[in-house]
Amino acid sequence: METQGRPVQLLWSREEDLTHDFYRPAGAALLRAALDRQGRSIVLAIDSAGDAPAPRWIERALAPQSGVVAGALAALSDLDVPGALQPALNAVAGPLVTPDKSASEGLYDLPYDIAHRRFAHAATHSGVPIGFWRSVGHSHNAFFGEGFIDELAQAAGDDPVAFRLSMLDGLPRHAAVLKLAAQKAGWDDPPAAGRARGVALHESFDSIVAEVVEVSLQARTPRVHRVVCAIDCGTVVNPQIVAQQMESGVIFGLSAALHGRIDIQNGIVRQRNFPDYPILTLAQSPAIETHIIASDRHPGGVGEVAVPPIAPALANALFALTGQRLRELPLRL
Repeated sequence: METQGRPVQLLWSREEDLTHDFYRPAGAALLRAALDRQGRSIVLAIDSAGDAPAPRWIERALAPQSGVVAGALAALSDLDVPGALQPALNAVAGPLVTPDKSASEGLYDLPYDIAHRRFAHAATHSGVPIGFWRSVGHSHNAFFGEGFIDELAQAAGDDPVAFRLSMLDGLPRHAAVLKLAAQKAGWDDPPAAGRARGVALHESFDSIVAEVVEVSLQARTPRVHRVVCAIDCGTVVNPQIVAQQMESGVIFGLSAALHGRIDIQNGIVRQRNFPDYPILTLAQSPAIETHIIASDRHPGGVGEVAVPPIAPALANALFALTGQRLRELPLRL
């Protein structure tokens, strides 16, 4: 249809948007470890698998123009990339064209001091349209890693905060963030009856975040009452913006951890609107505190960094409350 140069506004209904979106990549990980007689982790082996957004995005962007690039990416094969494309690929995928390093970021580079480590990732191609989700691979890899660290602390018979600190001797910034979150949350004091706390620590986008979640159960449904965040994001110009970004990241991450499920049946996405894809309401939102560590280092990110720790911190709190380990997202008791 000719518009004779006039602009056209295209509106999608929420149902159209939800059922024809680019979704968060599916991922899975198998983590194994060995402890010495003192309960310290000395061996860690991680195998992960999942799709990655950068190759899929390049497919969509370049497939109409370049059959060679499209075919190479579709087959996930090795190919010398044209020099003109390499800078853009490096920016999103490090030195690799496929798989995109964001599929495993936050898992292969866990900060803890473990003597012997091995990591392997298998790239997959699900066929479901996927895209970049807030905090990208860190969003699910923090869940894998920090949930497993809590399991190691349990196996060692150690407190989850103390166990993490024992493996952060060479990383004072990480240790300071974890200590601050624990202190501000009153970690050493027992929570109110019927409540429990969980903790997670994660670095992403040059910022380090620790979060402590306090949760109870109401009719077998998790109710998050309080989230205490500590962050070292380098030099801070406006602390209020940091707090606002942390708060929005916590709400976003909790909505996904509790409700973020997409089901595809016969090629059709079943979730269509808020009744079957809910987000956290104001009444369900916890009190959120943000504590910033003063630093003169270069500024790090704040827009995405609150998301990765929230799901594992909540899962770890639910374990402390119920004794049930939740290893899949969204969390279901």
